[in-house]
Parts: sequence; structure tokens; C-alpha cells
Amino acid sequence: MESSNASITDEMASVVTELAQAANLGPGKLLVIGASTSEVAGFRIGTSGALEVAEALFNGIERVRQQYGFDTVFQCCEHLNRALVMERSVLERLQLTEVAAVPVPKAGGSMAAYVFRQMKEPCLAETVEAHAGIDIGETLIGMHLRRVAVPFRPSIRYIGKARLNAAITRPKLIGGERAVYKLPQENDSHLCN
Repeated sequence: MESSNASITDEMASVVTELAQAANLGPGKLLVIGASTSEVAGFRIGTSGALEVAEALFNGIERVRQQYGFDTVFQCCEHLNRALVMERSVLERLQLTEVAAVPVPKAGGSMAAYVFRQMKEPCLAETVEAHAGIDIGETLIGMHLRRVAVPFRPSIRYIGKARLNAAITRPKLIGGERAVYKLPQENDSHLCN
């Protein structure tokens, strides 16, 4: 299992790197992670959580987070209403609504339980609007993404046995057929009179 966990860490780092580059993640940006360690291990979601798998995933994510400087939040399972584990500094900076619970493997999920114990000052928020997200094992992170979410297809589509999905977000495009979405050049004919 040791080499398997090492490959999970490396694969996770690869996926997060691809997403960080595509979504331009850096300081002040937020990445939401939803992960079923049961699914990664080849079992049905919520049935066989594994802290060792959570550790391997976290190590890969953290490796890239430290390099790019974005913040990560981790979604709990439905038993904690999909609340999010984060550092208190992130909660306060974003002025989020705090909720009270301590995630454990059977109520929150193994990923959230593991991460909660790794953070300096962990807390839970009810919801966020993240700039990008990774869903490992179909945990349904869409409720925590900014509008508009755009599917992102990383080169690695499975972590262990779990299917992996990702998304970046973009601002809503407003206007109609005459709308412009990039600053026009001086010689551009789209300038208004």
C-alpha cells in the first residue's frame, strides 16, 4: 500500500498543478476539494474511509498549494451538510459563516477529518464560492463553486479507483451580440462613439 499511496500523492500533485495553471490559482484564490477516500480505495462512497488515503491526497495537494500560494478548503460529507474545513484566517478574510462541528471519518468523512487535524487553526464554514474545484469520487462540490463553472479535464481522470472531475470558474458574460469581453486595441472598430 505504501507505493500505492506514493502514486496517489504524485497523481494528485499532477492534477492540482494542471488545474492551478489553467485557473491561474495563486494568492487570494480558493480551491475546493471534495474527496471520497472510499472511492479512491475502490469501495462505494461512505463505506470504507481511510485516513491513509486522505493523507496521500493531502500531501499531493499541499505540495502544489505551497508552490502556488492559493488557499484550499475541503468539503465534508452530507452528515455535516457539506460544510468546509479551512484555516480560520481564510474564514475571516472571506467573512464566511462559521458552523460548529469537528469532522470525524463517519460524520464529515476521512478527508475532512484528516485535514482538520493538519491545519494550524481549523474551522468549518457553511459555504464558499471557490475559484476552482476538484471532485474525487463524485462528492458533488458544485454548490461551492463560483458561477460560472467550466469543466476542466485534467490528463489524469482517476485517482486510485475514483473518477476525478474538476472545474474552473469565470465571471458571467453580460451583454448581447455587441458586447466585448477584452479591452479593445486603439485601432479596433468596436469602440463606441
